[in-house]
Amino acid sequence: MHEIITMQNIHKIYNPGINQVAALSGIDLHIQNGEFTAIIGSSGSGKSTLMNIMGCLDTPDKGDYYLAGVNTSKLSEKQLSDIRSRKIGFIFQKFNLIPTLSALENVELPMLYMGYSQKQRKQRSLEALEIVGLKDRIRHKPGELSGGQQQRVAIARAVAANPEMILADEPTGNLDSAAGNAVIALLKKLNQDGKTIVLITHDEKTAAAATRKITVSDGKIIG
Repeated sequence: MHEIITMQNIHKIYNPGINQVAALSGIDLHIQNGEFTAIIGSSGSGKSTLMNIMGCLDTPDKGDYYLAGVNTSKLSEKQLSDIRSRKIGFIFQKFNLIPTLSALENVELPMLYMGYSQKQRKQRSLEALEIVGLKDRIRHKPGELSGGQQQRVAIARAVAANPEMILADEPTGNLDSAAGNAVIALLKKLNQDGKTIVLITHDEKTAAAATRKITVSDGKIIG
């Protein structure tokens, strides 16, 4: 087993100067390939900043972040975009589906930009939608699906290109408890099948699904 995430002395400061805010202060973090890790913290704890750096959506002001052995702190914007699209599947609280596209087309879309052929996109998307239990909903648009079904489409989109890691940011935040439980069960199943899952949440009950929990407060890991 190898480390997919290695963070060494990560710092992030907003508004440098008199009113500066230290969002992250000396974060050291190691996550093994195949782990299911929850990162938990209240609003303002630094967990969202940590997620943005972990997902290559932002870069640290100081320190090194290795994703699957690559030091992302040294990469250009284009290189960050490339490693982000190939190594990480994102699941967000707000689904981020395109309302005019079908479930199948929503899942296919990221792979279009990654250069997959039409045949590859369709095959991988159908397989992913079957994994999340939506094989019979592939032609439905987001407005024709429940919140839980929309989030399952978003999960299918995240896993279709077979990334090394799934980064899930409050994936149950907009769902009722039954739909939320179904999404967590799905993430557990993906982890059992070998996928690395990093779950960002403020909710202890949601975090309990993970096999490891990391607590963030005031920009530091406290547990």
